[in-house]
Amino acid sequence: MGFDLTALRAAVAAHGRVVRIVVASVQGSTPREVGAAMLVWADGQSGTIGGGTLEFEAVGTARSGVLGLSRHALGPDLGQCCGGAVQVLSEAYDADAVARLTGDVVARSVTGAAEMPLSVRRLMAEARGQGVRPPSRLIEGWMVEPVARAERPLWVWGAGHVGRALVDVLAPLPDLAITWVDTGFDRFPADVAEDVTVLPAANPADLVRHAPAGAEHLIVTYSHALDLELCHRLLSHGFDFAGLIGSATKWARFRSRLAALGHGPEQIARITCPIGDPSLGKHPRAIALGVGAALLQGARAAENRKDRHA
Repeated sequence: MGFDLTALRAAVAAHGRVVRIVVASVQGSTPREVGAAMLVWADGQSGTIGGGTLEFEAVGTARSGVLGLSRHALGPDLGQCCGGAVQVLSEAYDADAVARLTGDVVARSVTGAAEMPLSVRRLMAEARGQGVRPPSRLIEGWMVEPVARAERPLWVWGAGHVGRALVDVLAPLPDLAITWVDTGFDRFPADVAEDVTVLPAANPADLVRHAPAGAEHLIVTYSHALDLELCHRLLSHGFDFAGLIGSATKWARFRSRLAALGHGPEQIARITCPIGDPSLGKHPRAIALGVGAALLQGARAAENRKDRHA
């Protein structure tokens, strides 16, 4: 979660004046977390802060020109079943205001105070000097948000029906930097999300060496021979996760062939096959939904481990 400067720039370029609404603080049970944000303009909106009535009221208030920090007790004020409370910050941006947003952290006063508190200065210094990205939060009357960056590399190998469904489902998720590989431009759809990198290659397996060693991979090509070559090269290259589309029979044959290529049982077992949730069925979109859920669960587990060791 972070300040999506790319989305804000695009919205301002397309619509002129845009109001950004962000959840600044939460207490108790709330629909979304701190940093959840949406953009609102005269005749449209994107993103969500959740909560139904909360969002409806926030959008209406933004369009009426009332900006700043507001507090909402979700039950008493809005009639929502959530028992918590949120503070919501609404800010207007035009081209000049967006141009003034620089650096990896966006920090600004929500009370009109000109002097930055020491606690915020320390966060900014750590971000500049140590590359420490602070969590989104409201602190001493200042809203602090790291600029959103896609820091989780995901390579999707194959642009057939399943590959397209995967990218459609996964591209909107935060933090994923998707690289999409197939044998030629004609394999890809005409419209691809701007933040997805398309890489055509006559032999896609040759691109494995360019993937970060900590990347995640989804192998869904049209060719079993290419699938096998990708698995072979990834096992030699290194990865954080590798998933292969296929049946139990396909995976049994692949295990045997990968062993013949010199990979040990523990190495081969690092590849997940089949991907997704088989109970959801074999429709490409069902596979994509299962894969998306697994990736999100993996990310949440990693965050929890990080929190326990912090």
